Amino acid sequence: MKITSQIEVAQSPDVVWELFSDIPQVAACLPGTSLTSQESDTRYTGEVVIKAGPVRMEFAGAAEIQSRDDRERTIQVEASGADRKGRGQATLLLGAAVAPSAKGSLVDVSMDLALSGAAAQFGRGLVADVTAVLLDQFGTNLQARLDAIASGADPDVATAAKPASGTSFAMQATRRGLARTFRRFFLPYEPQPTRR
Repeated sequence: MKITSQIEVAQSPDVVWELFSDIPQVAACLPGTSLTSQESDTRYTGEVVIKAGPVRMEFAGAAEIQSRDDRERTIQVEASGADRKGRGQATLLLGAAVAPSAKGSLVDVSMDLALSGAAAQFGRGLVADVTAVLLDQFGTNLQARLDAIASGADPDVATAAKPASGTSFAMQATRRGLARTFRRFFLPYEPQPTRR
């Protein structure tokens, strides 16, 4: 399930790209993510904790930079892990491209989350909603971290690593699900032209 978003920030592309050169900084923007070790220049281990209502999943695994282009300012990171309770596995492909904008920089971000095993029972719709909320929070944390760096404040305080959880997280995912259902069942039906 691939979700894309555009995030506009006040900092220049060079400043934003410098943050994307530091994978721990990028990981700190993704709710519930914490890196535990760096195995090489391109590979890291860590965990992701997601909690939405009664559902709590804890994945432990690794993330690796698949491609990076400093000239084009693009990066693609793939992460995979297994739920600590053995309920399934998850893979995440995160892509970002940084370009100049009137405000400063435009960051095109894509997130493709796939669940397998028991974790996949949550359904495609819920996975899409959770991914979209994670991406929204990633954008908010990215701006907060860039602002903290620009002002000389501690960026880790601005985006303290905490689980992707809480009432607001669950409500945002639920709101997205209800909106999708509403569109499916209540928007006017447009009959398709019949073929002769």
